[in-house]
Parts: sequence; C-alpha cells; structure tokens
Amino acid sequence: MSRQTTSEDEEPEQPQNGDYHVDDQIGLLIRRAHQRASAIFAQHFTHSGLSPLQFTALIKIRDEGRVSQNQLGRLVFVDPSTIMGVVARLHDRGFIRRLPDPRDKRRMLLTITSTGLKLAEDLECVGHEVTRATLAPLTMSERAQLHDLLSKLN
Repeated sequence: MSRQTTSEDEEPEQPQNGDYHVDDQIGLLIRRAHQRASAIFAQHFTHSGLSPLQFTALIKIRDEGRVSQNQLGRLVFVDPSTIMGVVARLHDRGFIRRLPDPRDKRRMLLTITSTGLKLAEDLECVGHEVTRATLAPLTMSERAQLHDLLSKLN
C-alpha cells in the first residue's frame, strides 16, 4: 500500500497511475467507520425500535422545544422527504406531536410528548454507550482529534 506523507500545510505529491488503492481512500474508511457505528447502535437500540435518525430527531426535537419539520431536517442534515418519514413514524408512535405555529397557520411545529421525553431520557445513556463502544479502539486524545477533524470536514 502506498501512503503519501506530507508536512501539515504541504500539498501531497500527485499520485501516479497504479497508485490508487481503494483501501486507502477516505470514502471507504468513513463508510467502514459508519458501518461499525451503525452496527453498535443496532446492538444497543434494538429494543427501542428507533433508527439512528429517529433517535437523533427525537433528541433534537427535545432540545429545541418546538421546531418545524423543515428546520428539523436542516438540523439533522437530511432532505425534506426523509425527514417527513422520520416525523411520521415518531408521530405515529406517540413520541412527538404536531402543533399549529401561532405565527404562521400554514406551518406545523413539532414538540416532544411526555412519552417521547421519557424514551429520550431512558435512551440518552444508551447513546453515550454507543459512542464509547464505537470509539473504544482509540485513546482519549485520538477521540478528541477524530471529533475535531470530522467537525472540520462538516
């Protein structure tokens, strides 16, 4: 495998034909890390019946208090059609409710129900455990560095 090292601010050398190794590509590495995180999430959250995106949306609604569906989609970085399905499933299970926006009757606001709040509180420690298990191979310093680097890419 060919790994190109450079100083911090230096551009890497241009790769030569035949130097492309798929196992070294950032997209593959990120996808594998995501698969690891998803598998760990599934192990810990099976009993809840929530997907990672549903859990994220539920926590975000709780944290925001009241949020439009459009705003929720932007906050959790998903497209409008995807967030529509997430909201419908959370609503159908009684975890959130839709309320008319007092400032704009055409718009609905999402808020968490007492059932949803209890679930969010019960699962919050599980969410922390998923993060710990996902990052277990890394030192504390590496965890902070990974977090900083991923935040920088986003």
